[in-house]
Amino acid sequence: MNVLINGAWVYANGSLHIGHIASLISGDVIARYYRQNGDNVCYVSGSDCYGTPISLKAKSEGKKPCEISEYYHKEFTDCFNQLGFSYDYYGKTTSKEHKGFVKNFHNKLYKSTSVIEKKVEQAYCNKCHEYLPDRFVEGICPECGEVTRGDQCDTCGRILEPEILIEGTCTICGEKISLKESNHLYLKLKDYKEELTELVNQSVNWRKNAIDFTNRYLNEGLRDRALTRNISWGIDVPKKGYEDKKIYIWAENILGYLSSSKEALQNDELFNEFWIGDNSLHYYIHGKDNIPFHTIILPSLLLASNENYHLPDRIISSEYLTLEHKKISTSKNYAVWIKDILDRYNPDAIRYFLIANGPEKRDTDFSYREFINRNNSELLGAYGNFVNRTLVFVQKYYNGKVPTGTINKEIKQKLEDLFKNVGNDIEIGNIKNGLEKIFDFIRQSNKYFDYKKPWETRNSDEIDCENTIYNCIQIIANISVLLKPFIPFSSDKVLDCLDISDEWEVKWVKSKKVIKQINILFERIDKKAIDEEYKRLVEE
Repeated sequence: MNVLINGAWVYANGSLHIGHIASLISGDVIARYYRQNGDNVCYVSGSDCYGTPISLKAKSEGKKPCEISEYYHKEFTDCFNQLGFSYDYYGKTTSKEHKGFVKNFHNKLYKSTSVIEKKVEQAYCNKCHEYLPDRFVEGICPECGEVTRGDQCDTCGRILEPEILIEGTCTICGEKISLKESNHLYLKLKDYKEELTELVNQSVNWRKNAIDFTNRYLNEGLRDRALTRNISWGIDVPKKGYEDKKIYIWAENILGYLSSSKEALQNDELFNEFWIGDNSLHYYIHGKDNIPFHTIILPSLLLASNENYHLPDRIISSEYLTLEHKKISTSKNYAVWIKDILDRYNPDAIRYFLIANGPEKRDTDFSYREFINRNNSELLGAYGNFVNRTLVFVQKYYNGKVPTGTINKEIKQKLEDLFKNVGNDIEIGNIKNGLEKIFDFIRQSNKYFDYKKPWETRNSDEIDCENTIYNCIQIIANISVLLKPFIPFSSDKVLDCLDISDEWEVKWVKSKKVIKQINILFERIDKKAIDEEYKRLVEE
């Protein structure tokens, strides 16, 4: 099966924080699982590098916009690599490949009857002497009455345009916005209401928040959406008469899923296998604020292109992650930055906590107390302890060789069930549930070791002792395979130690097989770090 996993593109105007990773890490788990399962996987994402916020940041720092976006793109790439994200291609919207793909796509798109030209009034700041992008206009949402930015209301979730805000002001200088006429191209989203309604009605494996949000947009009525904008930093509009405008960022960044998979596959025939028709399975991984862009706007663009592009199958949209019970704020520097936390902690520990405590179905909170306690009690105390006590026993009493034994029928059945059930959980995006099933089994396995007391039976019942350790080795082998999508670094150490492959199937390690010595999988984190980290967080 062809499986395409699309991770949301992170905006390249600031560093990655834990909220970004919490919403994206499911994609890596899914990609790794399908590879272990033997499927054809293409896992892509990239850095979103255009837009006025980047050009304004560049101006304030005396740099060019491309210098800002390139700096953060490199930082993102390094962080994702350190965290073990297994992208087949991680691109950027400033690449010639992406720009070329987008221009070609828009050239064809403009031939659609659903693309129209309008003379519209666009938000303009007389003090700043420029047209304003959506997020640089603040006002009152006409839907719910709350203060919001001009692209999307954080309170009610409605997609907005700054011109419809009540009492709109420029967030740069605080001046009340004026409206200035300009010609623009628009996509008539309402032309695709029937197809979009059918898409969401068939969405058996979309997260509930995606279904609810999308139905609400459809029920409220779809409005025409601008394809072009008066901005300085973006991709040129491939149409005569639009030389002074750029393609609106939302109408080009989500096409990065196509341009990056084209680069990853490096073959037009393969690209068509993944994108044309119904011969593949498509996942979209993002936070809930990006739901409408993946369930309304992207499908509309794909439909309008008239290329028979494959529409989204599974929407894996996360809720929000808070930090020590407060909202993450990049503007106030209230965040846990990935580049910093990677300097201090094991990447598998970070991955484990952001999955086990991930905001899959409800908002969750990141606290250093919980992060450190779960590292010590679950990764080290449960999993690491089980691996260590078993392998040390083998080295000490069996000269590093797997003892002779017979697999316990109950353990065998549990392992077979785990591969099936955890695989099903991953496929439908229940990542936390799959991980919890594995750790439930790890806790049971520790109880099995304690109950069998091999340190005693070594002298009183040698056959039972050998059988116990033999079964524990089989458990470790299979746990390492099951955990690889979630915590790959430690899993690879165990796989190497036992010299087994990572195919998603039950493994059996033969008796008398020599086991390599293994390095420590996880280290205990001193609880003093809890206060140190909290102090660092509030002081910065």
